[in-house]
Amino acid sequence: MYDLEKIRGDFPILSRQVNGKPLTYLDNGASAQKPNVVIEAINQAYSHEYSNVHRGLHYLSNLATEKYEGVRGTIAKFLNAASEDSIVLNSGTTEGINMVAYSWAMPRLEAGDEILLSVMEHHANIVPWHFLRERQGVILKWVDTALDGSLDPQAVIDAIGPKTKLVAITQCSNVLGTVVDVKTITAGAHAKGVPVLVDGSQSAVHMPVDVQDIGCDFFAITGHKLYGPSGSGAIYVHPDRMAEMRPFLGGGDMIKEVTKDAVVYNDPPMKFEAGTPGIVQTIGFGVALDYMMSLGMENIAAHEAGLRDYAGAKFAGLNWLNVQGQASGKAAIFSFTMEGAAHAHDISTILDKKGVAVRAGHHCAGPLMEHLGVSATCRASFGLYNTKAEIDTLIDALELAHDLFA
Repeated sequence: MYDLEKIRGDFPILSRQVNGKPLTYLDNGASAQKPNVVIEAINQAYSHEYSNVHRGLHYLSNLATEKYEGVRGTIAKFLNAASEDSIVLNSGTTEGINMVAYSWAMPRLEAGDEILLSVMEHHANIVPWHFLRERQGVILKWVDTALDGSLDPQAVIDAIGPKTKLVAITQCSNVLGTVVDVKTITAGAHAKGVPVLVDGSQSAVHMPVDVQDIGCDFFAITGHKLYGPSGSGAIYVHPDRMAEMRPFLGGGDMIKEVTKDAVVYNDPPMKFEAGTPGIVQTIGFGVALDYMMSLGMENIAAHEAGLRDYAGAKFAGLNWLNVQGQASGKAAIFSFTMEGAAHAHDISTILDKKGVAVRAGHHCAGPLMEHLGVSATCRASFGLYNTKAEIDTLIDALELAHDLFA
């Protein structure tokens, strides 16, 4: 049973007020709130268990190392990776994609080689490839969405040419909520000898993820969207790709031996984890994933599908609201503009006065904004603790905003 009232009680911030109104937090796509178990784990780690990890021979270092390294297995379970050795711990998806750009792509891509992207990509899955465009003459090749915001997997596969060296694609748009069939894309790309990187920042929080079933080469996630701390994350790397990668950052932990004349690198995944990591953040991330798995990812997906359908029906009744992206099976993410002169920032400010937290702007998706023909949108993004009553509150606040701008 999905006990929503109990779940909401696990998140202390949801009981507070904003501007004299109960908080209606609908900015989960930017960053999710944290349950008590994560907050308590962080407090416990800093208050009673903190030490640097690895190489320490004292009790606290061994304890911190055990808890930190245990998260690698938790992430592998969450993603259904075949081995925890395929999990590189990092600060989030942005670092993970940059690692692929520097460690895997940069050494093997030449001028004229292509990286294939969808127009829906977040800047974190665009800018690292622009680095290669600027510095090595790599070409960025784009696939557009359909009018409803959907992305035809065959269109992506058909766009793969003889010079395509990587497909880098989101599994779920942070703006439109569109869910992409990355399994079909991966199969089609592999049939042409092209690896696939999947940006799982938005998808992993909304639905079960199975990297073995998808078959992708890279799958990046970020902790703060998964009800964990900021500064935590991981990337799954297929062993075949791991063997092709050179180190991205140099420092402690990623080496076995250093002399004046040579370096002997550590074995993967440690080879790609330099310096003192985000120890407590990662421990909290593991607790957050355990919390989600205790609820059941299928149960979370079913709850959010109910919110999506309810919100979609409510939005449909507002003929002055333009919702961007209506692809079937989308996640519970809605971006919208209002007819007339109301700017997204103004709408967001009015909603905030009613205690409703949404995001406004381009959502780090410049190419998509250009494709949609808008400069900014408001975005309401739902999570495992949101309710239909909160959607009603959002609708009431939107009607107020419309009346003010009418």
